[in-house]
Amino acid sequence: MTTLTEGAKAPDIQAKDHEGNPVKLSDYKGRKVILFFYPKANTPGCTAEACNLRDNYKELSEKGFKIIGVSADDEKKQKNFAEKFNFPYPLIPDTDKKVINDYGVWGPKKFMGKTYDGIHRTTFVISEEGNIEKIFTQVKTKEHAEQILNEY
Repeated sequence: MTTLTEGAKAPDIQAKDHEGNPVKLSDYKGRKVILFFYPKANTPGCTAEACNLRDNYKELSEKGFKIIGVSADDEKKQKNFAEKFNFPYPLIPDTDKKVINDYGVWGPKKFMGKTYDGIHRTTFVISEEGNIEKIFTQVKTKEHAEQILNEY
């Protein structure tokens, strides 16, 4: 769905996380970033994906990764999601869809024969220099950390 390509400069992010703290992608320069977009907090697939990243956080951190999650849920839902599952990384409540649209992950989806607009589950691995190194469009929610670690 996204028109961004591997090797391209990653769009900067200037947002607030689920606790109201500023998040800027440029603040992560010198670190690899796993930027994952998920459709909706507290749903089975999104919970599996976010918990898989949480459960592998230590290993990902040891490999130099920082993790940021993004969905269109509001701050209250994101905060509840983060606290309920004890996520050690920030979640961005992108209700105006600025980051979502900058990364091109919003668009038509089909489910049970119906078409609607929503977030396409996509993960971008961003290099220490701020370039897109890898794009995952076929995310395995229960094995996403392994998908990433197999590439690195």
